[in-house]
Amino acid sequence: MKRLLNTLFVTTQGAYLSKQRETVVISVDKEVKLRLPIHTLGSLVCFGQVSCSPFLLGLCAERGVSVSFLTEYGRFMAKVVGPISGNVLLRREQYRQADDPKSSAKIARAVVTGKLYNSRSVLRRAMRDHPDKTGDSVKAVERSLSGALTDLTKELPLDSVRGVEGDAARRYFSVFNKLITAQNEEFPFNGRSRRPPLDKVNSLLSFLYTLLLHDVRSACEVVGLDPAVGFLHRDRPGRPSLALDLMEEFRSILSDRLVLSLINLRQVQPKGFEIRESGGVIMDDKTRKIVLVAWQERKRDTVMHPFIKEKIRLGLFPYVQALLMARHLRGDLDGYPPVIWR
Repeated sequence: MKRLLNTLFVTTQGAYLSKQRETVVISVDKEVKLRLPIHTLGSLVCFGQVSCSPFLLGLCAERGVSVSFLTEYGRFMAKVVGPISGNVLLRREQYRQADDPKSSAKIARAVVTGKLYNSRSVLRRAMRDHPDKTGDSVKAVERSLSGALTDLTKELPLDSVRGVEGDAARRYFSVFNKLITAQNEEFPFNGRSRRPPLDKVNSLLSFLYTLLLHDVRSACEVVGLDPAVGFLHRDRPGRPSLALDLMEEFRSILSDRLVLSLINLRQVQPKGFEIRESGGVIMDDKTRKIVLVAWQERKRDTVMHPFIKEKIRLGLFPYVQALLMARHLRGDLDGYPPVIWR
């Protein structure tokens, strides 16, 4: 089992990361702000104008610490990793099954089933905790997700699975604003928007989805899978399709629920967001740090994994799912078991 090593998020503009023996040194204006031993880190994530020395990049590659570069507002740009790990036979089997329509559809159905179960769980929790605020529209969407889950028990072709997933996601987000029970006037939500996000809620969602994708992609690489070759998401240059597949089942239970908690518990405030000339909405530095701290704390929660029946930290769930995917591709499991949140 992989140890839950820390992810270091560097958001201070102008920061410079360098190597000092076995230590990562963070400096701002030539003043040392922080020193961390390399063995305590699992990855580095740099936002905006943050630079790294080539010697530090070499040390990170040698020790298996990935270094990701994002824009100041969370859009992924590049990632530096060391030598590719994993069994070549596993990757070749991954490619074979990705090329087979029936195998791809089977795995895609499992992934979408997990996503819909967990999305429905978020709706049911809101209905239970706030029955006076959710209304009939949330109940209707919850019933429609149950119907979609019934459809997924059939051996649908891949295009049909994608259709079920797309329709369910549209319905789910059509009532997402009903789940915002505090500050709902300050945080309006009228559906998903991205590149750029056009409101505060979408700004939070897009940012947390980027962090989630970073973790899932790292998990794929650690167990030896190719993050670029997926089953639900098809090949496209520069797209981590398998990572996008595996993150589907985590979107609602990790990212969406955290967004709702941050807003409903008033941990984020409307004044912590800015509107750009393009119409896009971004977080300021203070709000971004609040979100990053909440994300790290959420990943430290210890819960029972529904398949392996072991209590582990939420931050390890992507690694467990990547391992289960690898076991399925090798033939050790008859099917891929997604995370089903109860």
